[in-house]
Amino acid sequence: MRVIPAIDLIEGRCVRLAQGDFGKAVRYDAQPLEVAQRFEDAGLRYLHLVDLDGARTGSVQNWKTLELLATRTQLHIDFSGGLKTDSDLRVALESGARQLVIGSVAVKAPADLERWLLAYGPQVIVLSADTKAGRVAVSGWQETSPLELLPFLAGWHGRGIATAICTSIEQDGLLAGPNQALYQSVRHKLPALQLVASGGVTTLADLEALRGAGVMGAIVGKALYEGRLSAKDLANFEAQC
Repeated sequence: MRVIPAIDLIEGRCVRLAQGDFGKAVRYDAQPLEVAQRFEDAGLRYLHLVDLDGARTGSVQNWKTLELLATRTQLHIDFSGGLKTDSDLRVALESGARQLVIGSVAVKAPADLERWLLAYGPQVIVLSADTKAGRVAVSGWQETSPLELLPFLAGWHGRGIATAICTSIEQDGLLAGPNQALYQSVRHKLPALQLVASGGVTTLADLEALRGAGVMGAIVGKALYEGRLSAKDLANFEAQC
């Protein structure tokens, strides 16, 4: 199982939200490059980089920070936030993203996502399927669509999506543990989908439970910044997987 630390960006600085609420953003003093290098030095290989400004405005904003992290580390970076147009995707890839995480477009302009899947392939294009009360949330979690999560995932898996990051918004940023029942349900219904869990991971026991559920990866955010887990803890756990 991959263990994937997260960096969320507002105006080029590290932040964490609680349940996607921009009004509850906590800003951290550490610079994104320092944080990414600390992850790499500990032995981690992946990074989940979220452009919250892009998610809120609808176009990529923090591409310079992406470029800095991609050129100054060897981390495999998946990038999300504001990926709405062909130009946004080109900017992100040219700035060093290895994977592009697409959320709102999958709901609002599905033909574009189908086209990008054909152009870039399922190893580059990752689906973001974030859920609140069983429904798919979009636009930086500021809107909840009428689409139910499991049919949404199944539909896109049938159209070629191989990997999906699924965030349980109710758990995100609260340090209260992940929604294990949600991920078990997805794995049961869609065993061939490579599922990445996000939201609520606080302890190594949480990661162990997710591994037992069969998820391909788990994203860890606030627990790192609040000192509940260290980058070395995550690297040691991943090495045992």
